[in-house]
Amino acid sequence: MWPCVKLRLLEERLQCISSFEKPKILLEQYVTPPHLGAHMLYTVQSQYGDIGGKFVADLGCGCGALSIGAAVLDASLVVGFEIDEDALGTFQENVEDQDVGNIDCVQCDVVKMMPNRFHKTFDTVIMNPPFGTKHNSGIDMKFLEVALRLSNHVVYSLHKTSTRSHVLKVAESLGAKGEVLAELRYDLPSTYKFHKKKSVDIEVDFFRFVVK
Repeated sequence: MWPCVKLRLLEERLQCISSFEKPKILLEQYVTPPHLGAHMLYTVQSQYGDIGGKFVADLGCGCGALSIGAAVLDASLVVGFEIDEDALGTFQENVEDQDVGNIDCVQCDVVKMMPNRFHKTFDTVIMNPPFGTKHNSGIDMKFLEVALRLSNHVVYSLHKTSTRSHVLKVAESLGAKGEVLAELRYDLPSTYKFHKKKSVDIEVDFFRFVVK
């Protein structure tokens, strides 16, 4: 076991983080629930020691929940990557409100415009990528490909349980060994006008990919 902030305290920090003011459906902007995000990050640090003292990237960082959580867990530096300027504005506000200093962010298209200078720069990449709607089919695997390019050690990510065999096959083809750490329920709140239910539970896998 590695040193780690208590799970309850980590979740309390994530509960204080502001979310998207006007989420954009084409970017599949949904909040990572504090309970889920806290458990992910707590597992990453307490079981594997992959955050404390590490150089961490958060791909598609949105409003910064996973980035801030990693900073609270004493990452040496966290860099969030996000395409949306509005989300990054909220990200910066959250960083100031949470009073964490070991965070930076980069505005870029993670899939199409990731700067080459970040190749193999990060010890750990964490992400809750878009799962891929009919407009963005396959984007989750494109995120994974970029994450494995950036990491010199390990990637942690969420993917739909229904795509597990495909995810493992893609990871293997990209030179990584994938392992499902947990099967989780992603409580997706009603976010857009076309949502008819208050919330929907999606079965997701929490993966750890070790770069070979």
